[in-house]
Amino acid sequence: MAFDGVSDQTMSRKAMKAELLDAETELRLAYAWRDERDEAALHRLITAYMRLAISMASKFRRYGAPMNDLIQEASLGLMKAADKFDPDRGVRFSTYAVWWIKASIQDYVMRNWSMVRTGSTSSQKSLFFNMRRVQARIEREASAEGRQVESHEMRRLIAEELGVPEHDVEMMQGRLSGSDFSLNATQSTEDEGREWIEALEDDSQQAAETVENDHDNATLREWLLHALSALNERERFIVQERKLREEPRTLESLGNELGLSKERVRQLEAAAFGKMRKNLEGQSGEVLNFLN
Repeated sequence: MAFDGVSDQTMSRKAMKAELLDAETELRLAYAWRDERDEAALHRLITAYMRLAISMASKFRRYGAPMNDLIQEASLGLMKAADKFDPDRGVRFSTYAVWWIKASIQDYVMRNWSMVRTGSTSSQKSLFFNMRRVQARIEREASAEGRQVESHEMRRLIAEELGVPEHDVEMMQGRLSGSDFSLNATQSTEDEGREWIEALEDDSQQAAETVENDHDNATLREWLLHALSALNERERFIVQERKLREEPRTLESLGNELGLSKERVRQLEAAAFGKMRKNLEGQSGEVLNFLN
């Protein structure tokens, strides 16, 4: 869903005119997309909740990102939510989609806040989006009591409030207080001064390394496919869901799908890994790391 050349006002107006789905219609569309990959159902579901995506995107305008870009990221989060939504869970799609939309926008804001990546751990995200609010509140409360908060005490209070390590607070304060430095700036005031970018080492792979890595990856892939072929269908499914997905499934979710306890799924996973290790004995230690 591209928004190039379309104003955020236009998108907002279109979103506000979209239909409001009742629970029954929403459920029917979700089943149609999940079970039949009905693109018309997906489009209708996404369109109905674009107003939610736009509303959430507007809350992040203070970070300086273009509204169109924020809406684009919000829509990507909305589409990912639709793809992963399980209507059997008994949860409304809008409730489920909020998390994916927010996560997508936050990731975009953090990627573009600075040329130096701000961070992507849960601790860093919590600090990035909440630290200034918490710090302002602490300063207001201290001012009302007629006292000032020292920097070390402020870091401690913020860390306690947000449940993050104190050294993460110190690191985030430094990142947010600094400014971006252009690599195209010259190293001296002289006209002929070198740009800083010229001093950076080229760490990209050379042609020989690329060919070698491609060959190694192909070999590893063959070994893994051979090891997987020794498993039965259920074991192969568990390994694929636990190790080969971009976002690995939990033992509990697999147990719910297979009608097994979490402990039984763990036992089957361990047995499958044992079979694969035996099949891969004598091969590269790198491929065996896959099973750890």
